[in-house]
Amino acid sequence: MHIYLLTHSRELERPTNTGVLVKQILGQHCTVLEWQRKLPNPELLLHIQHKAVALLYPHSSSHELQKQSNPFDSFILLDATWQEAQKMYNHSPYLHNLPKVSLKLDTPSIYTLRRNQKETGLCTAECAVALLKLHQQPQQAEMIHNHLRSFIQQNLH
Repeated sequence: MHIYLLTHSRELERPTNTGVLVKQILGQHCTVLEWQRKLPNPELLLHIQHKAVALLYPHSSSHELQKQSNPFDSFILLDATWQEAQKMYNHSPYLHNLPKVSLKLDTPSIYTLRRNQKETGLCTAECAVALLKLHQQPQQAEMIHNHLRSFIQQNLH
């Protein structure tokens, strides 16, 4: 499984960005791409054309992702605030026709470093943890989860 973090430029500068944890743990299985409104990343466009890729995004056409029915080998995550992610999606027509998937989790988010969070929303690292668990990669999922807990504790002070 490969994760593409389509990252808003402001997110790259934020000390509360959890996408960096995902990249640190997954290494070559995670690609960070800076989102640009007028110039989609050619590597991502090529991957979209030739692979089974889905966009993890809460949308009316999203299907809940489950272990038994997961035909995707790659996922795109919009790494941004909720407001920025919505703008990114709206201004990126190449994302509109992708299959959209969502996650249903039994536990609430532990991410508390930002205000104005959606009650049912997850941070980027939590999304990656859930995807890894669905793809039978519990060790990487646990590593990211542990790093996220430490990250939150360090940034609370």
